Amino acid sequence: MSAFEIKGKIHSILDLQSFPSGFSKREFVLETIDEKYPQEIKFECIKDKTSLLDNIAKGDEVQVHFNLRGSEYKGRHYVNLHAWKILKGDGGDPNPETNRALSSLEAAFDNEPDPMDASNDEPPF
Repeated sequence: MSAFEIKGKIHSILDLQSFPSGFSKREFVLETIDEKYPQEIKFECIKDKTSLLDNIAKGDEVQVHFNLRGSEYKGRHYVNLHAWKILKGDGGDPNPETNRALSSLEAAFDNEPDPMDASNDEPPF
C-alpha cells in the first residue's frame, strides 16, 4: 500500500474514542490551504498513533502522512485515512523533547570554529 502526504491547517480535533474490544481511535479534520477551493478532510489515528495529536492544536499548520484503507461492512464500503505521522508546518517534530535535543545540538555546533573562515590558522580537515 502506498503512503500519501498532505499539508493543511488543523480545523478540529475530536476526543479519543475507546471501544470495549480495546481498540481506540482519535479523529481530526484537516483543511487544505494551497487550493482554490479548500477541502475539509477527516483523518483518524488508531491505537498507539492517537498520541500523535497530543502536541497539535486547532489552527496548527501540519503535514500529515497517511495510508488509504478500505473496508466493507454489511454491503457498504468505507474509506478511511489512517494518519501515521504528523509534522508541524515547518516539517519539524512536534515532540518538545526532540526540539530541545536539536537546540542543544545546534548550540554545540555554534561554538565550533568555521572551517571555511580564512582567519582560522587550522586546516579544515
